[in-house]
Amino acid sequence: MLEQIALPLIKWALSEDVGQGDITTLNTLKSGVGARASIVVKERGVIAGLEIAKLTFREVDPALRVELLVSDGSAVEPGIAVARVLGPAGGLLTGERTALNFLQRLSGIASLTRRFVDAVRGTRVIILDTRKTTPGMRYLEKYAVKMGGGENHRFALWDMYLVKDNHIRAAGGLTAAIDRIQRTRQDVPLEVEVESLTQLREALRPEVDRILVDNRPVEEVLHAVAEVDRWCAEHRPDPRLMRKGAVRRPEVEVSGGITLDNVRGYAETGADFISVGALTHSAPALNLSLEIEDVG
Repeated sequence: MLEQIALPLIKWALSEDVGQGDITTLNTLKSGVGARASIVVKERGVIAGLEIAKLTFREVDPALRVELLVSDGSAVEPGIAVARVLGPAGGLLTGERTALNFLQRLSGIASLTRRFVDAVRGTRVIILDTRKTTPGMRYLEKYAVKMGGGENHRFALWDMYLVKDNHIRAAGGLTAAIDRIQRTRQDVPLEVEVESLTQLREALRPEVDRILVDNRPVEEVLHAVAEVDRWCAEHRPDPRLMRKGAVRRPEVEVSGGITLDNVRGYAETGADFISVGALTHSAPALNLSLEIEDVG
């Protein structure tokens, strides 16, 4: 699955970078020159995308051999070699930047995700990503989130109902929006965003799987969790409809303005999920480099 999705992206990225040819490599190297190189970590983080880098080098030159020295999801320290590349020096140099671009981007996402996961360790909250992904890169970026220890929210618009503020306004109200969904309900989860305690009480219905509390302070999230728990005590949820490991239904998700500085406070409200758009829209690339160690 990963190769099937990644290969078209790799082909496009290489066409963008190589174009009519790598004129520097073509005009500085003798034909038949071989090399051995390592991909080396320059800062602490979590690695993700090694198979993508391997596929990139293979696409440039099938004669290149890539040996992976760690697995995706591994915590790495500066100076660690995560892969070795052996074979024609020309192909190695031509593929270097595209392979590193993929690897640095995905490792950056995995590294930032791990920092959020570590920040809430000891609580029961699950760190989620969002749909705020690079166009065309969603599958790979959500894969990187999982390598960092997070989980994926809905993949796209088709695999979960998420009734947000604009849906509510356009539908003529929260109840109207849920009622319309229920008329043609597919077998996928239903989540509803709320902006007030009044809306929360309106959203507490047996059909709703998750409540999204968006852009609210910690104190309001505490009140929301308590309100949901009171409702659950009065309306015992069907265990067959509950997510494995869940303690309530509907579950509570928090989003909006979540940072490494405040995520612990939100986690300690008892919420079930915290979604963080920054995992994919603002993760800095992990600093990696490819270093040629031998030529011959």
